Amino acid sequence: MSDAAATIPMDFTPLAPAASLARAQDFAASLSRRRTVRDFAPTPVDRAVIEACLRAAGSAPSGANMQPWHFVAVADPALKTQIRQAAEAEERAFYEQRAPQDWLDALAPLGTDADKPFLETAPWLIAVFVQKWRRDAQGTKTKHYYPTESVGLATGMLIAALHQAGLGTLTHTPSPMGFLCDLLGRPRDSERPFLLLVAGLAFTACNNNKSGTARAAQTSDALDNVDASVQATSDQVEATMTSLISANASSRCKS
Repeated sequence: MSDAAATIPMDFTPLAPAASLARAQDFAASLSRRRTVRDFAPTPVDRAVIEACLRAAGSAPSGANMQPWHFVAVADPALKTQIRQAAEAEERAFYEQRAPQDWLDALAPLGTDADKPFLETAPWLIAVFVQKWRRDAQGTKTKHYYPTESVGLATGMLIAALHQAGLGTLTHTPSPMGFLCDLLGRPRDSERPFLLLVAGLAFTACNNNKSGTARAAQTSDALDNVDASVQATSDQVEATMTSLISANASSRCKS
């Protein structure tokens, strides 16, 4: 095999049929308890939990292994406020002008409206971007194949990982979402927002099941003293982590 086609060796351990079935059933049972959450507790979630979940998402399959995704995880209160304000402006236009009646009828049982307080209450917002193309270190433009499908797979794995970590999530899709590129410093020519994933401890879980969720939502004193931005990277994922300290500084590195 040539160097250009080299891959990471598979680390795979076959399971006995009974063990395979048990794992499949346990995983299905766990995911069956996943729910969309709109009421989040303000309880901080350790940054390391989010980083681990992003690494899981980065292991998703992708067209030609191009990995056409970029995740920006935001915890800064001021930046979350800006995102909420921009999202609610689009949502008001949606509910008052853009949405057809049948769509509004479908949303009615959920009780949703243009007010999105969870965008400030939840400890983390993860903006997911589709990369249509990228430039390498030499400036050569590289097209990505099946970018939307690939990012959808990675996002599904991210939601599953967050659920396994004991966190609730909400897939938020204000339309249009171009404001995320502007607020988070992402290029509009090569990327487009896919969705905004809200993550944190569900409010009801915080009040009624503290012992069962403490493992994934422990408050870290380090969050008060971290640098303005932390980059969580692996061979499969690049994630800009915006901390509680500053909304303006950011960093990006590659492994």
